Amino acid sequence: MFNIEEELKKLPDKPGVYIMHDANDNIIYVGKAISLKKRVRQYFRKNNKTKRIENMVSLVNYFEYIVTDNEAEALILECNLIKKNMPKFNVLLKDDKTYPYIKVNVKDDYPNVYLTRRILNDGAKYFGPYASAGSAKETIEFIKSKFKIRQCRNFKYKNRPCLNYHIHKCYAPCMGYISKEEYRKQINEIIDILEGRTENLLKQINKELIEASNNLEYEKAADLRDKKIAIERISQKQKVSNISENDIDVIGIAKSKIQICIEIFYIRKSKMIDRKHYFFSDLQDETNEQILSDFIKQYYLSKNILPNKIMLKYEIQDKEVLQELLSKNAGRKVEIKTPQKGEKLRLVDMAQNNAKITLENKEKNKYNILAELKEVLKLEQLPRRIECYDISNIGNSFMTAGMCVLKDGEIHRELSRRFKIKTVLSQDDPRCMQEVLTRRIKHTLDNKKGLGDLPDVIFIDGGITQMKSAKKVIDSLNVNIPIFGMVKDDKHTTRALIDFNRKELEISQDLKNLITRFQDEVHDTAINYHRKLRDKSMSSSILDEIEGIGDVKKQELLKKFGSIDKIMEAEPEEISEIKGITIKKAKEIKNILNNEI
Repeated sequence: MFNIEEELKKLPDKPGVYIMHDANDNIIYVGKAISLKKRVRQYFRKNNKTKRIENMVSLVNYFEYIVTDNEAEALILECNLIKKNMPKFNVLLKDDKTYPYIKVNVKDDYPNVYLTRRILNDGAKYFGPYASAGSAKETIEFIKSKFKIRQCRNFKYKNRPCLNYHIHKCYAPCMGYISKEEYRKQINEIIDILEGRTENLLKQINKELIEASNNLEYEKAADLRDKKIAIERISQKQKVSNISENDIDVIGIAKSKIQICIEIFYIRKSKMIDRKHYFFSDLQDETNEQILSDFIKQYYLSKNILPNKIMLKYEIQDKEVLQELLSKNAGRKVEIKTPQKGEKLRLVDMAQNNAKITLENKEKNKYNILAELKEVLKLEQLPRRIECYDISNIGNSFMTAGMCVLKDGEIHRELSRRFKIKTVLSQDDPRCMQEVLTRRIKHTLDNKKGLGDLPDVIFIDGGITQMKSAKKVIDSLNVNIPIFGMVKDDKHTTRALIDFNRKELEISQDLKNLITRFQDEVHDTAINYHRKLRDKSMSSSILDEIEGIGDVKKQELLKKFGSIDKIMEAEPEEISEIKGITIKKAKEIKNILNNEI
């Protein structure tokens, strides 16, 4: 038995990382400390804690810790553990994708310009990051169309030019129609544009354009005109201010009662190339300084390419150690600044203001959705929590249900739940719905910390019979939750909501789109769990019963094909690609699986 008070006495006065676990052994919080002894004790003493931390501490069953040599090591370990375990009470950066860059492979004889998400030490030039692949692709396509560089990814000489040459989108270097020197000039101009050095380039193009027009070289003049348009368009899109430093990220933060928005401006070569925003919930009690500190750790410490400066409104915790780590990763000095005056302060204020506007617009859209639902469904209050249910089965086996949650106008996947049907032994969707709803509602009535508060509204992905079954449960448990059904059209998108009189309630297109996603989400949750149970059962019974198929070959089969169904669909030749499985054995496997199914 873990005695928290006794374990607190054993904590060392050294830097490290502490890990909080709940009763189910789930990691619910990870933190770092200069002194584990002082920091961890604070959680279990009567002092001013945020509501989020109070909720976390109430769930702690035991904790463990890892001692490090210094604070920097603790910070890195903390970030790695958060990324790996995604603890529910940490600030989580869920959008952890690799951002796109524009790459120019300058070492090639005829360089290409293309999108990449991998930064390599290969001598190429990289421009970015771009917050969206769409904006980067648009820039690349526009550049290629105006500068007529090659479109093909892999360059090789050919016997005849491709279609791009004939439609005037490429100079066909593969045919030798343009010299390396002339092609390189095109690439250098593109690099100047991407780096924001356009003033001299535009002067030169204007000069050449006048000369071409005077010499009646109209085709050349048209090409030069297109280049000028491309340069002006891209430059105008990038321009933001006249600040002198290059490669700066500017971060703004805004709070509401429901969530928080962090907005980043990406400034490269004194031009804004893109922006990105992130939303977080349940952090309203945390200070801006703490939220920004946690965000910067997660966002920047795993990146290969870093800005020279990160500018924000507030002085954050761990600033010195973060600067040290970021500088080490970048191989040069990286600073975290809080400007007090001048152009830099104006830029930070602009990021702050944009974060506020982004948050207000999002919440306005969500409020409009909730207000429409309140009016259409004739509710007394805004439906802040809506739960949707769906049943999945084939025959009488592996019957499952899915529950998804729409909270404050947004689908929250982390609140989704899956149910294995326990009491219904034959295919009977209404009875399955009764079982699931009974279990779900009783769970909250008995233990509010489990599945959270009861929903304001329930949506049923099924017919009127399932809706009536759900109503019986609501009445029997003496709770008051309105129930509605969802109707799809022949294109499998939500057409309307229905009441118990089968009356279709008209809703706006925005609401239809949201409920379609909601309905698809709960359907996927239910059916994916059904498939998982079926595949698990089949993989642990059918494959194990085939002579000569041990654990290794079984794992290789499932790794290659993904499921029993895919193995059944595969040709014997594909199955025999697994090491140790002959064509004869592959045919035997298919025969056994098909007969079993």
